[in-house]
Amino acid sequence: MTPDAALAALRWLAEMGADEPISETPVDRFLASTPREAPRPIPPASVGRAISSAGAPRAEAELSARESAAKARTLAELESTLAGFDGCALKATATRLVFADGNPKARIMFVGEAPGADEDRQGKPFVGVSGQLLDRMLSWIGLDRSTVYISNILPWRPPGNRAPTPAEIAICLPFIERHIELVDPAILIMLGGTAAKTLLGTAEGINRLRGRWMDYSSQGLPRPLPALATFHPAYLLRQPAQKRDAWRDFLTVKNKLKTVL
Repeated sequence: MTPDAALAALRWLAEMGADEPISETPVDRFLASTPREAPRPIPPASVGRAISSAGAPRAEAELSARESAAKARTLAELESTLAGFDGCALKATATRLVFADGNPKARIMFVGEAPGADEDRQGKPFVGVSGQLLDRMLSWIGLDRSTVYISNILPWRPPGNRAPTPAEIAICLPFIERHIELVDPAILIMLGGTAAKTLLGTAEGINRLRGRWMDYSSQGLPRPLPALATFHPAYLLRQPAQKRDAWRDFLTVKNKLKTVL
């Protein structure tokens, strides 16, 4: 199995909710384990230095991201701020910033996970194969790119399309939160487990979250937004049998649009 195939398999398992590793062979925990030499204690000062060196850069980057995002008063300012932000290492490996696509005045906003190779080249979200499927899914309910707004949790492509790390998500989170606040849609749709868990602040997998209307809130929103999680189009390409549930989710969205301002 190639590294890319292995990463794709791990991402699929995470989306299915299998996020706890187990061994390939059973282990009898009742058997007495062989005594091992106790590890030498680490001096408290060394522990403090280790925590500081590992945690400080991420904490500083998160604080910088939150302060920078809060200053943006328009989408253009937010995009410019992101373009000048150097606190996320993904920026150094990506070709370009992938900010958004569609109509910023649309009543419905979609948020996915991260750009892929096609998105990285073109600078727009969901323009590859999964984006083509998303376009077809939108057409199911009479929508297209002129009537929706689309972005991602991460604005830069992770190398090799690998899954984003918790640190990368935490650093980029203030920007997508501010992005949602500035658009202020009537409905928020989260595509995939990463987007749903990040924005809803939950550890539940996409299979448990999808198809249920929940509230999304943030300090800059005048009111909670009705939010729905559904499968990411990339997942549906690997698991076409799940398109039936995605179809139900999109019908729910269509009906919801009739009831919101």
